Parts: sequence; C-alpha cells; structure tokens
Amino acid sequence: MAKAEQKAKPTKKKSFKKKEKRIVHSGIVHIQATFNNTIVTIADQEGHTLSWSSAGSLGFRGSRKGTPFAAQQAALTAANKASESGLRNSRSTCERSGIGP
Repeated sequence: MAKAEQKAKPTKKKSFKKKEKRIVHSGIVHIQATFNNTIVTIADQEGHTLSWSSAGSLGFRGSRKGTPFAAQQAALTAANKASESGLRNSRSTCERSGIGP
C-alpha cells in the first residue's frame, strides 16, 4: 500500500542549445580506403568536419565492408549530408593501404 501512495517526483526538462549550421561553399574530401573498410570524411578548408560516413556505419558487415559498392554508398551518404551544408566545390585526398606515398 505504501508504494502505491508515493507520488512521482516532477522531472526537470533539459534544454539544449540549437547547433548552428555553417554554410560552406568549398571543402576537402578525405577518403581512407583499406582492405577491410572505407571511411569518407568531408571537411571545410580549415579542416573542421562537415560530415562523414563509412561502410561499417551503413550496415555492411564482414568482408562486404571492403567492396567497391560499400565504398560508393559511403561516399554518396557523406556527400548528401555535406550538400545540406551548402557544399558545392571540393577537392579530394585519398589515403590507401600499402607501401608508398
């Protein structure tokens, strides 16, 4: 009986500041391709990340993460997120696994 008579404590609402969207017209696309996964990061000219995506974050598991199709889907997802920030022009850098620069 005592438990049923206890009143629920009122909870405070947490307030968060709304994140400010930056409008960026040009950026850099970093592609890190390995044998097991592909990570695509899109940043502005100063290096601040606008969006990123990887084959693993899209639900590809195991050996399917290293396929060209998974890399293409990761690139498309990152590009769509970056286009919402107003990105129009980009240059790309590619890091790959293996020996050499």
